[in-house]
Amino acid sequence: MRKLLIPIILLLLVGCNRHDHSDKMIFRYNECANITTLDPAFARDQSTIWPCRQLYNGLIQLDTALRVQPCIAKRWEISPDGLTYTFTLRNDIYFHKNELFATADSTRRVVAKDFQYSFSRITDPAVISPGAWIFSDVEHTEAPNDTTFVVRLKEPFAPFLSMLGMVYCSVVPREVVEHYGKDFRNHPCGTGPFQFQYWKEGVKLVFRKNPLYFERDDEGVPLPYLDAVAVTFIVDRQTVFLEFIKGNLDFMNSLDASYKDEILTLDGQLKPKYADRIDMVSTPFLNTEYLGFNMEDKGILGDRRLRQAINYSFDRRKMMRYLRNNVGAPGVGGFIPMGLPGYSDCGYEYNLERAKALLAEVRKEHGKLPKLKLSTTANYLDLCKYIQQQLGLIGLDIQVDVNPPAALSEQVAQGKCEWFRKSWVADYPDAENYLSLFYGPNRTPAGPNYTRFSNSRIDKIYKKIRTENDPEQRFALYREMDSLVMQEAPVMVLYYDQILHFTHKNVQGLRSNAMNNLDLRFVKIL
Repeated sequence: MRKLLIPIILLLLVGCNRHDHSDKMIFRYNECANITTLDPAFARDQSTIWPCRQLYNGLIQLDTALRVQPCIAKRWEISPDGLTYTFTLRNDIYFHKNELFATADSTRRVVAKDFQYSFSRITDPAVISPGAWIFSDVEHTEAPNDTTFVVRLKEPFAPFLSMLGMVYCSVVPREVVEHYGKDFRNHPCGTGPFQFQYWKEGVKLVFRKNPLYFERDDEGVPLPYLDAVAVTFIVDRQTVFLEFIKGNLDFMNSLDASYKDEILTLDGQLKPKYADRIDMVSTPFLNTEYLGFNMEDKGILGDRRLRQAINYSFDRRKMMRYLRNNVGAPGVGGFIPMGLPGYSDCGYEYNLERAKALLAEVRKEHGKLPKLKLSTTANYLDLCKYIQQQLGLIGLDIQVDVNPPAALSEQVAQGKCEWFRKSWVADYPDAENYLSLFYGPNRTPAGPNYTRFSNSRIDKIYKKIRTENDPEQRFALYREMDSLVMQEAPVMVLYYDQILHFTHKNVQGLRSNAMNNLDLRFVKIL
């Protein structure tokens, strides 16, 4: 009976106002985009990455400055040739308790073979993990003993260590994964600061504190401080804003057209009427928001001149001021965002005459142009409507097709959209991560090449990037490849995003970084 009472009591707590249970610290946030899985092998977008980061750990982790720090690996050595990484693991880390562990205390210690299994699972063709591409240069792994894990690369790759901080690289227990198979998505078991408690899909997700968690703060106090995390799935963002203002949510991420003018000034500052009860933190965000063209589609969008004309035809600076309250920077450079070495001004400024001239060439060759369908989600409808209006001025007929976020992600991954809105948040802090979206073999669903773009010259440059260890040479190659990609225009960069985190005054210790990680280990609710 006790096993049944604990989750019931916890659910009652997260469903009530905090003042009724002031002895419990429960962090509440909303996920509009829904969550499709809690299996780290499929954590391809932020809505999935955030909860998975609470449940799992990897060999390393990135701090608030995006520096590599120890996690399950307490130290490592890299061979002089850059090919062999030898990790020494901690011996005091345990998986969340699970009845499938055949031990008296229903858990077991993490050992090197767990990482060997977890990495091989990501590259297993039967699993079809979207993270398989990150291990394309791994020749083999070894686990000579419980606390030594060795990774051997086929060729040197400078960003490899920071790549291991991706959620895909989390450690999972073989016996639990293989018992549940595909249902591991809703029976997760990791080593993270929180453990799975309850999930009614589309309604509520609950994690509770992991009493076995290994990390402590600087004073030796066990982490996390929170008792639980509760996630709701309200789709309407105006409703989410109202719930946050009423105090029913502790945290709100980013900005939406439905409430931006209510909470922010035109210059992106918090309005004075909220300053006494809300904190807003604004930081740079390694996130490029863009529209992508399906380069396998043999329709009119296959003509590069049309893609270039579309890129020239709308004013990104005006869009940022009136639709984004100047939160973020207009996407007039390349695909690599501002803040990363390799960024350059190789993109498209507003040039209506150039757009009309290119469009005239396309019409001369193809005749009357068909209606184009732009697929997006409700959260970006205002931006897409603006682009629709701007393109209408040069005679292009655009249909904006609004989809649920999960449905659009699946359609894009399967190559079923001719033109779509997408974003790319850095998996690891290196420009190569952005350019990987334009390497032919990385095409979806096995990789991040959502546009299915392929160009032999660009592929050759990308291969050079992956093996070049000299920083200045790498940065030059970044700029060269990014410039060529922009000329081919498989994408139109909208803007480089900015992180906005809103919390109530009683929330302290929330940490993030330029990749917008949600770190709840140090959060307290006073």
